[in-house]
Amino acid sequence: MISQPLAITNARLVLPTGEPVRGTIRTEGDRITALGPDVTPQEGDRLFDARGQLVAPGLVDLGVFAVDKPAFHFGGITRAALMPDQGPPLDHPARVRFAAQSGKPGLWVHPLAAATRALEGNEIAEVALMRDAGAKAVSTGRGWISDSGTMLRLLRYCAMLGMVVVTHAEDAGITGSAVATASEMATRLGLPSAPAEAEALAVARDIALAEMAGARLHIRQVTTRAALDLVRAAKARGVAVTAGVTPAHFMLSDTALADFRTFLRLSPPLRQEADRRAVIAAIADGTIDVIASGHDPRGPEDKRLPFADAEPGMAGAETLLPMTLNLVRDGVIDTARAFALLAENPARLLGVAAGRLEAGLAADLAVIDADRPWIVNSDKMAASAGNTPFDRQPVQGRCTALFKGAAQVA
Repeated sequence: MISQPLAITNARLVLPTGEPVRGTIRTEGDRITALGPDVTPQEGDRLFDARGQLVAPGLVDLGVFAVDKPAFHFGGITRAALMPDQGPPLDHPARVRFAAQSGKPGLWVHPLAAATRALEGNEIAEVALMRDAGAKAVSTGRGWISDSGTMLRLLRYCAMLGMVVVTHAEDAGITGSAVATASEMATRLGLPSAPAEAEALAVARDIALAEMAGARLHIRQVTTRAALDLVRAAKARGVAVTAGVTPAHFMLSDTALADFRTFLRLSPPLRQEADRRAVIAAIADGTIDVIASGHDPRGPEDKRLPFADAEPGMAGAETLLPMTLNLVRDGVIDTARAFALLAENPARLLGVAAGRLEAGLAADLAVIDADRPWIVNSDKMAASAGNTPFDRQPVQGRCTALFKGAAQVA
């Protein structure tokens, strides 16, 4: 507990709607107490001068594969929802409880409970006990539950418990050992590929089952035009479905694979240019609710291999913020919408009182220089491994100070 109140002055406050507002934000304990142009520091406050920079809610990263505090702090992330794909998987209450403590004191870790035992897609895990141990949602992990009966039972169970089911949408029966999307590029490179429709088929099935069960479904990555159309239509008829994406799928298409760089070996794989543009349109129109890093640091033992043999995954925490700010600079979304995608919406899905600058919510705050230029360098990243698909790319936007519960952690 922070005993001394904090006042961040000379800030451009990122509010849930509208343009940033110049003013001050105050905290007492670990909560925001007041913010706005008329707020002034009080005697005894700790003072922090934002020097005209943005002050935004700390980012809430929905679906990371490792607790990597240096990378998260660099990227302005104060809360990370940890995927169940750990060794061993988060399919037992004791493991969930341990994971929930693993980020303290500098980071909130919110474990996602494994949907099935050992993530094998067969027997539903003890979801209620894991909820009581600290799990904030349930996840199928890196894979898709192919048995529709198992998935329907899971969705009904989680609907009863009030928990969101986070699913990976690729029909493994179609994708098999593919490492690329079927396209002219995959053919030219001779890479094992699968049709993009593998995603749409999985999305259609999961939406239909969620609608039957009355459950809340979050599809962690939706990367194709056909699948996005399915999500858009489901939302229009009132299905409780949300969709996410990572920056790789709105910044890059499969043409980037031309040099076989394994940092671009991702799951789902990079798509064709028409799908990349469809993702940007879906971010603009609200079909996509969450932008997450998919942070999955992989060392040379996983990446310094032939492309088809390399493990999928990217170190995404440090580039999540600047890549999303690209969408603001390009006029796709405004600043308020950017932080809804990065913080407010994922916090709401997890059921945590954070993600917005609002009195009474957690004082998880990021001070951001939105225009600061820097160059992504895989050799100098704070992450435990530098497998970024954006290596050597110039970007803009850096978190210059970070507060978790009003305590400065970076």
